[in-house]
Amino acid sequence: MRAKLVDPSVSGLPEGGKARRVYLQLLDGITRGIYPDGTALPAEQKLCVELNVSRVTLRRALDALDGEGLIERRAGAGTWVRAPKLKPSMAADFTTLMPQVVQMGHETTARLLSFSYGAPPATVAEAMKMSPTAHVQTAVRLRLIEGQPFSHLTTYVPEHIAQNYSESELATSPLFRLLERSGVEVETADQSVSATLASPDVAGHLGLSIGAPLLTLNRVVRDAQGHGVEYLAALYRPDMFKLEMSLSRVGAGDARHWEPVVNPTRAETAK
Repeated sequence: MRAKLVDPSVSGLPEGGKARRVYLQLLDGITRGIYPDGTALPAEQKLCVELNVSRVTLRRALDALDGEGLIERRAGAGTWVRAPKLKPSMAADFTTLMPQVVQMGHETTARLLSFSYGAPPATVAEAMKMSPTAHVQTAVRLRLIEGQPFSHLTTYVPEHIAQNYSESELATSPLFRLLERSGVEVETADQSVSATLASPDVAGHLGLSIGAPLLTLNRVVRDAQGHGVEYLAALYRPDMFKLEMSLSRVGAGDARHWEPVVNPTRAETAK
């Protein structure tokens, strides 16, 4: 896992489908260097023709970019591109993600947003092979790097395990450490990665606009007996967190294929 700087994400989508499309097209051009820092954007009339939109629609998109500090309008001199402010981010190797999660807990800070006990959602109960009437601890946390939120984490832990640690401990300690201290011997985990859009509450906590893209990671952790001990529903800002994987070409002839390579250095340093 390593920290690096990347460009910021969408934080203020304009109203209207066409204006959002233009905003995203121009944002992509700025972040990819098609419109380099310190250069002028094409004139508004030319952009309207190129993007097939009205001047009103174009100006809505430009207003959003201006509000984020990505462009500068100069009276009589056009619209100029400004370098995006850089944000801290985290990167994790997908093949050694589990131990790196523990390391991430030490390299970042967390803010506990909510803490309660009750019945789990149906999808969680099914994934953890629990009774729908069983009680779990539900905790929602915001994880930050250098004071900036980059992930929204919701965890579900069976009540008999969660009662071994307090609300204040959960706010200050990595959950994996608390599970281990509670006597849990983690054996296996299943996880999936997908994408979604930010809901109003999540968008507010992560500093994004409603509907902004998010990376999702769902994971079910089991003990040696196959019992579910944690369900994690994680949402990440894609501009501040990414998953990486190294691949190696193996086999011979028609059976030659790609396989993940476990990086032993990352795995060892994350223990």
